[in-house]
Amino acid sequence: MISQRLSTHAMYRWVVLAAAGLTLGVAMGFLVNGFSAFVVPLEMYFGWPRAHISAINSIGLVGIAVGGIAMGFAADRIATRTICLIGAISLSFALLLASMSDELWQFYALFFIAGAIGGGGLFAPVIALVGGWFQKGAGLAIGIASAGQAVGQGLVPFATGYLIELTGWQDALATLGICAACILIPLSLVMIEPPKLATGTAAPQHAPQLISPKIILPAMSVAVLGCCTGMAVPLMHLVPLIQGVCGVGAAAGGPLLLMLVFAVGGRIFFGGLADKIGPLRSWMAATTWQTVLVSGFILLGTMQAFWLFAPLYGFGYGGVMTGVLVSVRALTPPERRASATGIVLAFGWLGHALGGWQGGFFFDLTGAYDWTYINAALAGTINLFIVGTIFIVLRKRQLATA
Repeated sequence: MISQRLSTHAMYRWVVLAAAGLTLGVAMGFLVNGFSAFVVPLEMYFGWPRAHISAINSIGLVGIAVGGIAMGFAADRIATRTICLIGAISLSFALLLASMSDELWQFYALFFIAGAIGGGGLFAPVIALVGGWFQKGAGLAIGIASAGQAVGQGLVPFATGYLIELTGWQDALATLGICAACILIPLSLVMIEPPKLATGTAAPQHAPQLISPKIILPAMSVAVLGCCTGMAVPLMHLVPLIQGVCGVGAAAGGPLLLMLVFAVGGRIFFGGLADKIGPLRSWMAATTWQTVLVSGFILLGTMQAFWLFAPLYGFGYGGVMTGVLVSVRALTPPERRASATGIVLAFGWLGHALGGWQGGFFFDLTGAYDWTYINAALAGTINLFIVGTIFIVLRKRQLATA
């Protein structure tokens, strides 16, 4: 009987993993950078400054930061399925209402709600759930789930660009809201906790905490603030950059899509790498890749160059978030994993908000994207320094314990 239940457990975890990947692709594909396709259309329609329009997305990410903490604590106490259902319904309605908005404050309010309840309920709790189903190979499993997010972050703005050209921005937002409801609500019903099976043997104990959560959580939070500030810049401003440099329309989403297709491979690769060399080493390797290459976008001048450079950057960039998620799992106690994930990722979403906003701000200030991408590289350097310090301290304590 127990072996049969274990077999069922092993099979169902792949159902949860597939549902998690698709959920992250749809929800975060829009909330993280899908709005980039609306920047130029809203600028042309309303005449608002680009920094103000970029702030719509940034406020949504601030919402994810705030909501992620609350939903993470909630997921430690109540069913993840309930949290996900609330998030799916909230995100869908917010997009539908945004399609009828004509004031900037209305966009700000709706996207904050979409982020706080929708994004907050559909990211940290889902990632923590995947980690709970995969006690072995958690790095690879989280990498696969987050790869779904990377696919969504490429497909959503790419498809939305053409949808806007066909129907206008209002109908495009309404269509996205309907699609989100049809996809996310059924997927939420799949998100159940793994069973606790009594096997007659003691369950494996979590590794002792060599660094107190009171220290490791703030340190990782500040580090994530830096890495996400850097990664947000191409996500939000690569499409507008290409449109300005190359004079194209919806086709500007093509290199972004290719970048995020390669990021899928990066997320899976660095997740597997984390299982072999450790999560912090994997995180540092991916961060170095992203930091070194991100400012290269401002040196490009043709569509061919963007097509060639975007996937090179994307593979390394894709591994950063996998490194973050696996490191949080490895360095925090199991009973606090969802809330810890929510706290650290709150700073990640704040970084995304800061990176996206400063991109629009410096473009309005200078008329170019040079400082936008230079700031992204500086933020990545700060992240690398902090993660490296955590690794050195942890390594010393491991050696002292041994």
